[in-house]
Amino acid sequence: MTVEVWADVACPFAHVGLTLLRRVRPDVDVRVRSWPLELVNEAPFDGAHLAPEIKAVRDGVAPELFTGFDAAGFPASTLPALAAERAAGTELSYVLRDALWERGLDVGDPAVLRSLGAPEGSVDAVLADFEEGKARGVQGSPHWFTSGGDFFCPSLDIRHEGDVWEVSFDRDGFERFLNSL
Repeated sequence: MTVEVWADVACPFAHVGLTLLRRVRPDVDVRVRSWPLELVNEAPFDGAHLAPEIKAVRDGVAPELFTGFDAAGFPASTLPALAAERAAGTELSYVLRDALWERGLDVGDPAVLRSLGAPEGSVDAVLADFEEGKARGVQGSPHWFTSGGDFFCPSLDIRHEGDVWEVSFDRDGFERFLNSL
């Protein structure tokens, strides 16, 4: 069984969703597709901007995740990581997310990518995924496609106003997602 997910390495919500799915359904083959948030948002990443989201996720859902989050050392671009991910496949997706979120490594740095065994990928493949995602109606990261439907961030209930974030586990959404596999 294979599911597709459009996601960015730098999306904390995708990290939670991929980690959770792997824990509860390790038999599911996940194909990670590129959804480069820096292109969606037309701005480079800023770790300080993500800090309130990370705190809300840790407080509300996953206190064991994001232990290495480093706002100051956060990559300005994940295009090199997304390109490597597209070239290598899903296992590298997990390695990259662990490196970024749990070890605080800059996965936008080619030297870091090489140290992780990541191949040099093509940004053209990332852009092709991005265009296909737009054509398929991807709403954001993570957006999942299963044999039974498509789901935007089905495991989390996310609410925010300005810099104030509240994140909780969406049990009903996650069950609907799992039942669609």
